[in-house]
Amino acid sequence: MDVNQARTFLAIVEAGNFVAASKRLFVTQSTVSAWIKALEELLGKPLFTRSKAGTALTPQGQQFYRFARSMVRVWEEAKHQVAVPEAFDDTLVVGGQYSLWNRLLTRWVPGFQERCPRVALRLSSGMPQRLMREMSEGTLDMAVIYRPEHRPGLAIQELIEDQLVLVTADAKRPLEENYIFCDWGTGFTEWHAAQFPDLHNPGLSIDLGALGVNLVINQGGAGYFPRRIIEPHMDEGLLHRIEGAPVFPYPAYVVWQEEFADPALIETALETLKATADLAMRGDLPPPYWA
Repeated sequence: MDVNQARTFLAIVEAGNFVAASKRLFVTQSTVSAWIKALEELLGKPLFTRSKAGTALTPQGQQFYRFARSMVRVWEEAKHQVAVPEAFDDTLVVGGQYSLWNRLLTRWVPGFQERCPRVALRLSSGMPQRLMREMSEGTLDMAVIYRPEHRPGLAIQELIEDQLVLVTADAKRPLEENYIFCDWGTGFTEWHAAQFPDLHNPGLSIDLGALGVNLVINQGGAGYFPRRIIEPHMDEGLLHRIEGAPVFPYPAYVVWQEEFADPALIETALETLKATADLAMRGDLPPPYWA
């Protein structure tokens, strides 16, 4: 059996239909259909039923689900072990949303390496949908995400209780003149529309995460950003919090494989990550490299 067939099967289960699965896998719908047809012929049983409401698992598909997850996870673990560089005993693969690398994950790396000098790290960033898919497939061992999805085999724990706060680089200018809309996801967009009905269509909208702070400072603009990221800039007088502006709760979570091959390694990763998160929320991390 081709491991891609198992990946395709899992993508359909998670996405809900063949079309959405093809987009997740970056292949055509006909390719997805062909892989599932070949898998069903190999197993001799139908795995899905299709209707206008979507795609559902057959009883045989439900039975195959746990084996497909195990198959993909074992394959990924095998790749991890084969790819361990010389002079290292293991590899840990960690992903995070773009804004969570700034003043959090980048600061976690040296602390973890000090505790586990013989563990190689493979790091990546991405959008939450891709990170959760790679967690389900076993491609990632651990991820830090703002809005994770609960999926079998994955443990989730809140890491930081961050907030999105409204700041400006020019307190003398009216908000309507220098406001920049920063996209922090669907929940924030809906909340923002209710809180600021007159700012629903600003002249500049960005989806840059924490990198947008530079743009706001350079343009003398205003926008919403995580508190832990903008506090050093407020201390330097580059940004000013707009008093009375509502705040948006924006917690981040750590997700990890429940059945990781080395539980002690995951525990160390979690301990050092929590310690870094505590420093970040207290404002005790060193100043950022950029302003």
